[in-house]
Amino acid sequence: MASKQQTRPGIGELAKDSARGRIGVVMGEVGGRVQIRPVGGGTEWDAMPDNVVALSAREELSARLAVKNGNSRGGL
Repeated sequence: MASKQQTRPGIGELAKDSARGRIGVVMGEVGGRVQIRPVGGGTEWDAMPDNVVALSAREELSARLAVKNGNSRGGL
């Protein structure tokens, strides 16, 4: 059986902080906490490792689409 450590998203991958209901990109791990940055950029927040989970296919598609839509509004 895989542990949560093995199934948790890695650096650079999209993840969900289940405690906050927020989605972001895993930036690293310091002091036993995972740093996550909002998908569109911004200030990182700390999450407990047990609360960091992989996104469902629907959540990932929605997050990626939101980034694309934001880029198109900005003229990129």
